Amino acid sequence: MTTAPPTRRERLRTATVTEIKDAARRLLVTGGPAAISLRAIARDMGMTPAALYRYYPSLEELVAALCADLYDDCTAHLEKARDACPPDEPGAQVFAVCREFRRWSVAHPAEFGLMFGSPVPELVSDHDPSREPHAAGQRFALVFASLFGALWARAPFPVLADDDVDPDLRPQLHAYLDELGAPLPVGAAQMFLSCWIRLYGMVALEVFGHLHFALTDPEPMFEAELALAARQLGVEPCPPKAGAAGS
Repeated sequence: MTTAPPTRRERLRTATVTEIKDAARRLLVTGGPAAISLRAIARDMGMTPAALYRYYPSLEELVAALCADLYDDCTAHLEKARDACPPDEPGAQVFAVCREFRRWSVAHPAEFGLMFGSPVPELVSDHDPSREPHAAGQRFALVFASLFGALWARAPFPVLADDDVDPDLRPQLHAYLDELGAPLPVGAAQMFLSCWIRLYGMVALEVFGHLHFALTDPEPMFEAELALAARQLGVEPCPPKAGAAGS
């Protein structure tokens, strides 16, 4: 069935929504999350604050929508890095995606802070997969989860047996696997989260400037942590290409 093209009113609304979120992102970059306000956005766009409520019922809803856009922006970069690798080499794809996550995050510290620094209430409290903020976060997570699953399907790596996983952790991991739709054992889910915590922790410490006490250049440490995590997944280290962005 052919979908009718958007009406002029729908096109104008879409353009205005995009302009609102662009203005919010500029405020985020220049002044941090506290700088985002409906009044500031309205002033930037030449509108009244009351007019913005026709598009977003609250500032929290707007920030959640912006956060969803940021997840999609980051996800697009991760997918591009993944797709630049041979499709039958999930190990190389893992390294490319992890390095691109670091590169994007370091290049966008304000955006990273909004996404991963302080949880956005609309993202934390609403786990309805039909809601765009939550769906965008899931799309981001699935880039990593799908590669993890491909590695497991190619050659299962050692993980804890289900009965050996902490009984307080086991049902949480089952629920997470159900949400991802990933046919993996619970021990593999624990390994996936362990690898993500290592990756996220290293990147977050760098983005927030908390490695200066020990490192003047965090990249070699990032590569060392990435190689350790990869070996747990049965993947041999893949050196970065010379001159790669973010290196």
